[in-house]
Amino acid sequence: MSHDDLAFEPMPGLPAPLPKGENLLWQGSPRWQSLALNAYYVRLVALYFGGLVLWRVGIGLNEGHTFSAVALSCIWIAGLGATAVLILSILAYFSARMTIYSITSERVLLRHGVAVPLTLNIPFSLLEAADLRMRRDGTGDIAMRVDPSQRIAYLVNWPHLRPSQITLPQPSFRSLADAEAAARVLGEAMSAHVGPGGLRVAAAAPGKEPAPVGARPRRAAAA
Repeated sequence: MSHDDLAFEPMPGLPAPLPKGENLLWQGSPRWQSLALNAYYVRLVALYFGGLVLWRVGIGLNEGHTFSAVALSCIWIAGLGATAVLILSILAYFSARMTIYSITSERVLLRHGVAVPLTLNIPFSLLEAADLRMRRDGTGDIAMRVDPSQRIAYLVNWPHLRPSQITLPQPSFRSLADAEAAARVLGEAMSAHVGPGGLRVAAAAPGKEPAPVGARPRRAAAA
């Protein structure tokens, strides 16, 4: 598994020409609105500042502050909140625009980075399993479990990682509009790589636990 930064791309999302016999099967990018909500947490930030406004109103009424003083402080807090949401939304927009996920017949690649482009290259030989999680808005994430011996920098690859998995980061295709289609392609490619009968493909209902896209069979994992 490797990272390539500032590499010339012969094709968008690919840091170098594919070797002979390796084929590009799928490419996609996050939907920025979903990325803003689920990776940059703009909804939680908005709720936080909304709570601060309500708290300030309650404190002001309880302590007998004038209406103008309370209104001024609430406007100031709301302005800070709106600025924070705007900045995070802009970051999500450019992050989605600069991100290209790729699936080939031999590996998956995650090209990302706004200031410094990076490519996370994961051969199927290092990929142990993948899970699909769908959301109610129709987008989904595909989280990939890699060999634990591989070191994946959490901060460098965020937000293209499964949330809450910090000690053993799981590279993820985040906020895909066509997540189910990508999961089918990945499952079939992994299955073709490890041999027939090794993997299965499934779709997760919105709000449910992640469904397995594929997993390396026990005998292959122990080899």
